[in-house]
Amino acid sequence: MNLPNCPECDAEYTYEDRDMYICPSCGHEWPKDQTLDDSLIRDMNGHILTSGDAVIVAKDLKIKGSSNVVKVGTKVKNIRLIDPQANADHDIDCKIPGLGALKLKSKHVKKA
Repeated sequence: MNLPNCPECDAEYTYEDRDMYICPSCGHEWPKDQTLDDSLIRDMNGHILTSGDAVIVAKDLKIKGSSNVVKVGTKVKNIRLIDPQANADHDIDCKIPGLGALKLKSKHVKKA
């Protein structure tokens, strides 16, 4: 049987459980019928993000080149999605009050 690799950690050890695929390496679960379209940007829970959405930061994020930290639970309003191919890893452009303009990875946020 040819099962897909995990969309989160790219592990090849996924298995089926009823109508879900499960990755034993990272614990990520996703529906079998879900088409993993690379043009869609998803949050850490698999929800599709669109420009203008509000997201909540799910873990403390250290800002590269600074001593500032984006704290867990920080709500970021009116995000703008950027093309992941144009920028290596980051796919969210936003402004955080007190910190300014930043780029975030969608795997570290959840839709509010």
